[in-house]
Amino acid sequence: MPIRINLDVMMAKRKISLNELAEKVGITQANLSILKNEKAKAIRFSTLEKLCEVLECQPGDILEHKVD
Repeated sequence: MPIRINLDVMMAKRKISLNELAEKVGITQANLSILKNEKAKAIRFSTLEKLCEVLECQPGDILEHKVD
C-alpha cells in the first residue's frame, strides 16, 4: 500500500502506550492496533484529528505517501 501509517514512530516520540493513546482518542485498542500495524483500509478524519491532538502533531507526521 503506498500510504504508510507511522503511528508507532509518533507514539515512541511522545512516549505513549497503545492503551493510553486508545483511551485518549476514544477508540478501541483493537482498532488502534489495526491502524498502527498498517492493516486499516481507511481512517476517519475525526479519528485522525483526535490522534493529532493527543500526539501534538500534524497529519503528515502520521501519514506518508510512499512511491514503490
